Amino acid sequence: MGNILVVDDESGIRELICDALEYSGYQVGAAADGFEALKRLRAESFDLIVADINMPRVSGYEMLKQLREMGNETPILLLTARDEPQDLVQGFMAGADDYVTKPFLLEELLMRVRAILRRSGSPTSSDLPLVAGPIEMQVKSHRVLLAGCPVDLSPTEFKLLQYLLEHPDEAIKKETLLDAIWGLGFTSNTTVVDTYIFYLRRKLHVDGWQGIETLRGVGFILNSGLALA
Repeated sequence: MGNILVVDDESGIRELICDALEYSGYQVGAAADGFEALKRLRAESFDLIVADINMPRVSGYEMLKQLREMGNETPILLLTARDEPQDLVQGFMAGADDYVTKPFLLEELLMRVRAILRRSGSPTSSDLPLVAGPIEMQVKSHRVLLAGCPVDLSPTEFKLLQYLLEHPDEAIKKETLLDAIWGLGFTSNTTVVDTYIFYLRRKLHVDGWQGIETLRGVGFILNSGLALA
């Protein structure tokens, strides 16, 4: 699914991230700081780097700068305890692909890892259709089929369905969907998620398959099982 280098001087956080990534099926390497990471990156190639910013010897910013000067364009996800606009701008200007603010939820980190790998074309399942029940999504051609028949979805409906298909049989919080699809990473009373879930059900639920379920007090789940004969 992808080879990821985790760089963090805090051993507890580094091991936690490595364990979560390995559990999700990724190959994982680790480095204790930017200096050690640069040594590994001169000898090995990775599909993504997850790196803290504040580290001894070589910081995340400096590591990123040196990599880009070397012509190394490996995508980088920065971990930062700071969320000041100038800090985020500095990271993006240096060539970062995304950032996560500490403390973070592992679910959010994994979501951003998947998004970066898909955008970068690294070895993931992006070339294969996403399938659940009678639904088939062809991401590259932006097509959705229901029992073999094309379904017309709006861009937002497509993004929401893609996220659900990428997390089959998982309980997904409404707040997670708000962040992933609409960029609203906080608890909100908005009904936009419920509204678009309703739109998807109206277009995709058929006799024998009503796979997009509401989990009361939790969020939503997409059941991947084939239910149509």
